[in-house]
Parts: sequence; structure tokens; C-alpha cells
Amino acid sequence: MIISFVLWERKQSVSTRKNTINIDQKYFSTISGSEKEKYLDSIVALLKNQKNDSVIRELYLRTGEEYYYLNNLKKSYSSSLTALQLSRKENDSSRIAKSLYYLGDCHEISQKDSAYFYYLQAQKIYAKIKDYEHLGRMHFNKAYVLFYDGRFVECEVELSKAFKSLKNSDNMNLLYSCNTLMGNCLEKLLMYDQALKYHQLALQNLNILKSNGSDIDKVTNYNISSVINICNLYDVKGDYSRSIKELSPLVTNDLKSQWPDLYASVLSNLAYSKMKNKDYKNVESMFLESLHILDSLGDRYKALALYKKVHLGEFYLIQKDTVRSLKNLKEAYSIAVKIRNTNEVLSTLKLLAKVDEKKKMFYANQYIKVSDSINGIQSRTNNKYARIEYETTSVEGENKVLTRKNFYILIFSFGLFLILSGIFVFVYLKYKNKELKFVKQQKNDSDEIYQLLSEQQEKINSAKEEEKNKIAKELHDGVMNRVYGVRMNLGFFNSKTDERNIEKRKEYIFELENIENEIRTISHDLSRDSFFESIDFNTLLSNLIKSQKELSKTEFNYIIDKEFDWENIQNIYKINFYRILQEALLNIHKYSNAQKVDVKIQLIDSHILKLSIIDDGIGFDVNAVKKGIGLYNIKERANSLKGHFKIKSKISEGTEITVIFTI
Repeated sequence: MIISFVLWERKQSVSTRKNTINIDQKYFSTISGSEKEKYLDSIVALLKNQKNDSVIRELYLRTGEEYYYLNNLKKSYSSSLTALQLSRKENDSSRIAKSLYYLGDCHEISQKDSAYFYYLQAQKIYAKIKDYEHLGRMHFNKAYVLFYDGRFVECEVELSKAFKSLKNSDNMNLLYSCNTLMGNCLEKLLMYDQALKYHQLALQNLNILKSNGSDIDKVTNYNISSVINICNLYDVKGDYSRSIKELSPLVTNDLKSQWPDLYASVLSNLAYSKMKNKDYKNVESMFLESLHILDSLGDRYKALALYKKVHLGEFYLIQKDTVRSLKNLKEAYSIAVKIRNTNEVLSTLKLLAKVDEKKKMFYANQYIKVSDSINGIQSRTNNKYARIEYETTSVEGENKVLTRKNFYILIFSFGLFLILSGIFVFVYLKYKNKELKFVKQQKNDSDEIYQLLSEQQEKINSAKEEEKNKIAKELHDGVMNRVYGVRMNLGFFNSKTDERNIEKRKEYIFELENIENEIRTISHDLSRDSFFESIDFNTLLSNLIKSQKELSKTEFNYIIDKEFDWENIQNIYKINFYRILQEALLNIHKYSNAQKVDVKIQLIDSHILKLSIIDDGIGFDVNAVKKGIGLYNIKERANSLKGHFKIKSKISEGTEITVIFTI
């Protein structure tokens, strides 16, 4: 529900600033806003070269006040600041306090801590000159700032001080404001009965205003605002019927024509109470009419429209009209984000998570994110207003100490900056050094792989050369000599045609067939060695395992996926893979007495490289046996690439080593 009145009353209550000054009030009240601003500009221009006296200071204050009513906070601030400077020169305490008061008003929306600071300064001066009514107003203004910053306990404290200062006051407007704000504050603190008590006190203030002949429109406006606030309490307590009973008579055409924004709030609150009471008749049209009125009043009423869109979205959710519920809640969320109303951002996200099943998790995560952000801001700004109070008190009469303190703060900040800069540079250089080491390690690993491949290639080339020499020797010593002999004999017998020589020629022809078969055999042997033409990392691993076969009678099985391509694996993984396998096979050869060893390489889900080495050797107790340098090296190589190393073994049951890398 909407807390009514406080913000509106804040603006209206500043009318107590008015003083009798040399401005043509009758003319000023008849001109438009833009003409008023030009009129004020001309007055300020004339004031610049005038002598500093009480009339001039009061005129600056009056122009600052009127700029404020025109919502030109920049010019209001400028005139109020000039009034402050002139008043300080003449030690004019009352106008110093009033200037500070006006400066606080200029910051009340955008910079609440600054507004609080100026109100505090004014409060101290009013206390010193014993102006208790203005002192009470400053406590109220501080409470107002605290309320809209969500600091309800501190707000209650300031209002208590305001009541103490105003105990002899007959300013019913100000007392009404204090009682209403206290009621709203106690509602936020969940003290509903006490909140109701203060709202009823506010109504008593209205009765006095009415009996004193105050402006009837103003009293009516106050009264409706109070009814809305009281009905909010009924709604919170679940007494929706009573809320409906109180609000229904207020929905009149007179209110709609005279105070359309207030009418929209009454209509919307009534619709909300009916919805909560499960009386859905005309609820939708009431919400829509309320929104239509506020839309016609312009952007300044967007904040009020926000609550109504949220309630309309909630209504459609109850009616299971998810399309329209989603539309209104999304619009409400956009407005809440734009005007930085974090409470309504959270409430809309909570409702959106209920409506939009597809994006439920998204809205839930956004809710958590915003909530955490709010908590972070609150923790960072915790007790900031108490800190302003303390710092302001410390400033008085201690300007020299403050200057020295600021100097120390500057030195400390500079020192802290140097320290943080040093830490940053250290961390950055450490990171760069680590990066360079990694690059260097990759280069070394690439060089080592290249060296291994080169050594393997040299062995292959040597074997090829040896095989070539062997084949050349066989061709020269065997085949060539036999071919030469056959050729000579055939030449001799070709000239003879008798039966015996024909048989001899057949024998030599048969010999040529034998020579042909021998040449074919040599050719096949040569083609079987064609694998020497290329060498890859898989061959390196195969040769490593093969070399272990030659050292013992252990049977080695090398298992790897046929489609596994080592070219896609970085060298830093390959070299560590090679060394781990080399170390593991060496340990098996030394200690396991295994009959069979399985070496298995797998690529799981295209990014997990797994090496398994399983033997059927004598095994050992992994808890009892101290790990030697070999296992330590394997573990260190796995850890260096953020891999996982695991060893399982039992006595007489063999050993299994598993190394897993994420590539």
C-alpha cells in the first residue's frame, strides 16, 4: 500500500518560511511559472551590487524559497548560499540558520546525507538562540530524511526530540506533520497499535486546524491523507473490510476534480483493499482509472503510478491472467529501476518470478542480486547519520585541529595509495612473471617433445640406413650374381636347339622365377618399413612401452582410442604425460614383479585426458609405505597442470595409477 501525505506535506509545510518583503506579491501570484522565474532572476541581478543589510539578506532567502517552489533547486541553492555567506559576515544567527535550512531543502531528494548535514547545522544554531519551534522543525526534517533512507529507528529518535522541542507549540501544521511521520515510521517498525495512536493524534491536530478556521481545502487534503495512512494499517493487520468502509466514502467527484492525484491514491488503495478481501468486483477498472489519472498528470507522478501498476499486476496474477500480469509487472519493474525505488524493484521481481515460469530462475537471481546490493550499500553506509552528528560536533571550535587532522588524513591516504599501488604492482609483476614462466615452460616442453621426436627420427633413419645397406648387399651379393649367371648360361644355350639344351634353358627360366620371387620378398620387406617415413607422439609412447617389453618378460597392452589425435593436445600436457608414463613404467619394472600391465589413454567429453596404468604385481599398502621420489614426481607433474593423481594398491592385488587432466 501507499504511504500518503508525508512527501506532499513536506512541500506544503515550507510555506511557513514566508516573510514580509519588498516583492509585489499580488503581481507575482498572477504570473506563470516561467514568468516567475524571470522575475526572480531580475531581482537577484539587482541584489548583487547592494549593500549587505538585513533586507538584502532576507530578499536572497525569499528568492531562494520561491525558486524552490518552482522546483529550480540549482537557483534556490545559489540564492540560499549567497544568503548564508552574507549572514555569516554580519554574524546574523537567525538567517545563518534559515540559509542552512534552505540549503538542506535543496538536497532532500538527491543527496540525503547533505540535507541531513545542513539541517543539523541549522538545528545547532536554533538551539543556541532558543528558537524551539524551528528547532523542532529541524528535528522533523532530519527525521524525514532518515525515514526515506530506511532508517526508521533513528527517525523515531529524531521525532521524539521534535515533540520535546514543540511541547509548548501551537503550530498545528507542524505537529500534524510530526504525528503523521511518527505513525508511518512506527508502521515500518511493525508497531501497528502505536502507529495508529499517532495517526489519531494527527486527526486531532486537524480538528484544531479546522476549528481555528484554517483553509478548508488544506484540512480536507490532510484528512484524506490521514485516512489513507490509517487504512494502510488496517490492511497490514488484515482488517480489509474496515479499510474498505473508511475509504469508500472518500471516492467522490469533488475530490476527483479538486485533487486528482489524491483521488487516484484513494481509488487505488480501495481497489487494493477489495482485492485483498477477495472482492474482485470493479477492482480492475478502479486500478485502471487510477493509472489513467496519474498518466494525465505527467511524469512527476510516476512514483505513485508505480505502486498502482504493481497492485494491478498482482490482481491479474490472482485472476490467473498471466499475460496482462506480466505486462504490468514488467512496466512497474522498469519504472522502479528508473526512479531507483529498490523496495519496489524487489517486490516486482518477486511477483515476476511467480508469473513467468520460463524466466523464474532469472528473476529469482535478479532478486538475490538486488537484495545483496542493497545490503552492501546499507553496510557501507551504516550509521552514516550518527557519524555526521559526531563529526559536526567535533568540528565546532576545533578548526585548527580539523585542519591538522585533514592533513594527516591526506598523508595517510597518500601512504595508503602508495601501499595499494605497491601491492598492485607487486601482484601485477608476479602475475606477469608467472605468465612468462608458463610461456617459457611451454617452449621448453615443445623443445623437449621436438628433441624426443628428433631422437626417435634419428633411430628410425639409422634403422632405415641399415635396412637399405642390407637390401643393397642382398641385391648385389645374391640377386645380381644369380641374374648374371643365368644371363650368361641362357646366352650360351640359346644357340643350341637339341632336347637336352632346351631342358637346360627351362631350368634357367625357372631360376629367373625364383629370382623374381626373391626380389618381390625384398620389396615387401622394404614396404613394411614405410612406417619409418613419419613419426608422431603416439609412436613415442608406443616405443616407450616397447622398450619396457625388451627389459622384462612383462606383457604390456597399450590401449588408446583409434580416433585420438595428439595434434590437438598442447605440448605442456604431452611432455608431462610422457614423463609420468615413463616414471610409472620404471617403478613397475623395479618393484612390481608384474606379469601383465595395461596402459590405457582416454579422451572423455573432448576435454578430459585420462591415463590409467594397471598392473597385476605384488602391490603395496599405500598408507604404510612412504611414497618415493618417483610417485612424488608423478604427483607434482599432475599438480603443475591442475590435474588429479590417484593411486590404488593392495598387497598381492596389484596397483592402479590414474592421472586426469582437464585440457
